[in-house]
Amino acid sequence: MTSTNRSVRSRARGPIEREESETESETEEGRCPECGADGVTDAKHGETVCRECGVVFEEDHVDRGPEWRSFDARDKAEKSRVGSPTTEMLHDKGLSSVIDWQDKDAHGQTLSARKREKMSRLRTWDERFRSQSAQDRNLKQALGEIDRMASALGVPENARKTASVIYRRALEEELIPGRSIEAMATASLYAGARQADVPRTLDELETVSRVDRKEFARAYRYIARELELAMEPTDPAQYVPRVASDLDVPEETEQRAVELLEAGKEEAVHSGKNPVGLAAAAIYAAGRLTNVDVTQHEVADVADVSAVTIRDRYTELLDAAEQPV
Repeated sequence: MTSTNRSVRSRARGPIEREESETESETEEGRCPECGADGVTDAKHGETVCRECGVVFEEDHVDRGPEWRSFDARDKAEKSRVGSPTTEMLHDKGLSSVIDWQDKDAHGQTLSARKREKMSRLRTWDERFRSQSAQDRNLKQALGEIDRMASALGVPENARKTASVIYRRALEEELIPGRSIEAMATASLYAGARQADVPRTLDELETVSRVDRKEFARAYRYIARELELAMEPTDPAQYVPRVASDLDVPEETEQRAVELLEAGKEEAVHSGKNPVGLAAAAIYAAGRLTNVDVTQHEVADVADVSAVTIRDRYTELLDAAEQPV
């Protein structure tokens, strides 16, 4: 075999092995010094092989892939070590490290008393370094409040992210100084839920907020005005699935309630009315039309409105839909 500047050797290759090599190839590199044909990289063996004659003219390639194999998406996600994606719901966007609290080593063994004391000090310093500035500490507290309230109310993740972005904007625009962090966080969550089309009422927020309703309602109006948030009036139909789910009514009743609300909007029945009250009244009226036994008091308790509101609104919806009361 002719001597070249590169280490050239030949390896017998069967048709099956050649087919696997071609399947696993990533890039074509160089030409064969023997026949001049294109070479193909065999990622499995870390070699560059001639496509025609099988001469190996490059070897010991660096394998830049993982050392493990996976056979489905879940297995791949569990073995991946790249870390979590960045998120707006954490004050540092999830880029900092977190020291585990379990006081165990890599093998699951409990640390000695001396090392536990050392890890406790490291956690303290790590926590301090993660939020060094006053703005970071403010953001950390507020995002923690948003996450706590959102979890209590069952607000989905997309609405939490929207609320976090709104609070970040308020902080950048210097709207927070002089105002309660809890009130501004509650206002951001209310605005984020509305923008994500999963609205929560002020009454619901009042049950989980650390400040009273008047304070966070004032904060919401301030944020919406200063940040120029585009807030459309809440559609009563957005509350129907939650009320219907709590009452465990059939899907037919829920769909009929939505139809009643659509008919009411065409007649402008919803103008100036509480959307939650209209949704509750639509559920009650739909129950009567579909022979589902739900009382006004049951619906009122679930929707947190008065029975009088339901009694007044459901007749208006039936009239708009031209249904007999």
